[in-house]
Amino acid sequence: MPPSSSPRRGLVARLVGSPLLWILACGLLFGVPILRSVRRQLGASPVVLGTLPAFTFTDQASRPYGTRELEGKVWVADFIFTACQEACPLLSQRMQELARRTKHLGPDFHLVSISVDPERDTPARLAGYAARYGANPLRWSFLTGTADALEAAVTGGFKVGMGREAVTPDGGGPTFFEIFHGENLVLVDRRLRIRGYFPATPEGLDHLVEAIGRVANGA
Repeated sequence: MPPSSSPRRGLVARLVGSPLLWILACGLLFGVPILRSVRRQLGASPVVLGTLPAFTFTDQASRPYGTRELEGKVWVADFIFTACQEACPLLSQRMQELARRTKHLGPDFHLVSISVDPERDTPARLAGYAARYGANPLRWSFLTGTADALEAAVTGGFKVGMGREAVTPDGGGPTFFEIFHGENLVLVDRRLRIRGYFPATPEGLDHLVEAIGRVANGA
């Protein structure tokens, strides 16, 4: 055996027995896949789609509530009216589920349901509707206001459609007005910036919860 083989064996033995080598090896073996996995899970931060104008409405307890109270929180808004029998119950159920899935965020996260029927949706009526969904007023506000203020905030700020259109029955009869409104859930960050519109589907809710986590953690 060549004379140099013995020193080489000694060097290999010392390296194999070195704790630093094993730490580096474990770091490469386990750290890189974990980092890649975390990066895949976190993804990119939701883009900024616009900034909301200041608004103040009235909540279900007849108190002023608006952007002044919401600034500094991450929050999700939807648009409903209490007489709605189609999209609104589903939207409110999704918000109810969202309240459950974001409990760990505490007071840094809030839910906001804005009525698009200010003529009928008084604070008392909104309070009754909120009770149907077990809404905690500390975490979920139901808001109403004047028609002009609502339109400015909803269509002008959130860029969500709302309004009333005249409908005449096919078989004749008196014309009535049908209320329409957007059916997405809107994510807003602490600086009142819109960070995404999410459909009220199970998949949409999952994506929204992920986006809330990224925005809440400052991603």
